[in-house]
This record gives sequence, structure tokens and C-alpha cells, in this order.
Amino acid sequence: MLIHNCEIRVLYADTDQMGYVHHSNYPIYYEKARWELLRSIGVSYKMIEDKNIMLPVVELNSKFIKPAFYDELLRIHTELIFIKGALIKFIYHLYNEKDELINKAETILAFIDKHTRKPCRPSSLLIKAINEKGFMIS
Repeated sequence: MLIHNCEIRVLYADTDQMGYVHHSNYPIYYEKARWELLRSIGVSYKMIEDKNIMLPVVELNSKFIKPAFYDELLRIHTELIFIKGALIKFIYHLYNEKDELINKAETILAFIDKHTRKPCRPSSLLIKAINEKGFMIS
């Protein structure tokens, strides 16, 4: 399993009238977190796209535990759980500045060919980078 932590400061524009981070922003936070995890092993989303592979989200589940507020520094603990065939799964735990768990989520993305829009295998570049970190993918 690959693990990474990143931080996000809540912008005023991320909040709603109640002063809470609006629920529509959490998927954006997850996206940043998963790409920072992959960037930490030397693979950017641009590098994957340059191999004519795209990664749409096919499943998103989120559990809201406590609200996040403007100007809070959130920590997102992200884990790459698996790559199976054309799917990749991540889980996320979001913590506030008091280190309280405020949100849990998971996403599944599909590797698809940019031109055919059909499922495909992950790029060898990604598999190699993941395997070098000891997380073996066949």
C-alpha cells in the first residue's frame, strides 16, 4: 500500500453560507491528494495523459463526520489500495488542525484509452514507479 499526506488550506470560496466547506469541494480535495501521492513517487497526471491514458472517477463514496471551516489547514491522508485490471482505488482520511477526523472517502478510477474511450491497462511508467516503492502490481 502506498501512503501520502498532503495539506490544503480552506479558501473562503470553498465555504457555504454556514461557514462550512461545501460538500462539492471534497472531491477536488481528493483529486489533489491522489495526484500528490502519485507525484511523490515520480508520476504526474500529465505524464499519464502523455501516454494517452485518462482516469475518470467511476465511484466516489464520502462520509462527513465534522465540518471544515475557512482558513483551516486540512491534512489528507491518502492510501492507494489497489490496481486491478483497469481500476485503481484510493481511500482518504481528512483531518482538521486539531487532528480530528472530519471526513472519510474512497474513489475508484478507471484507466481508459484517450482515443477509444475504452478501459485499458495502466501505463508501464506508473506500474514501474509503484513497484519500485514495494507495492507490487502485476
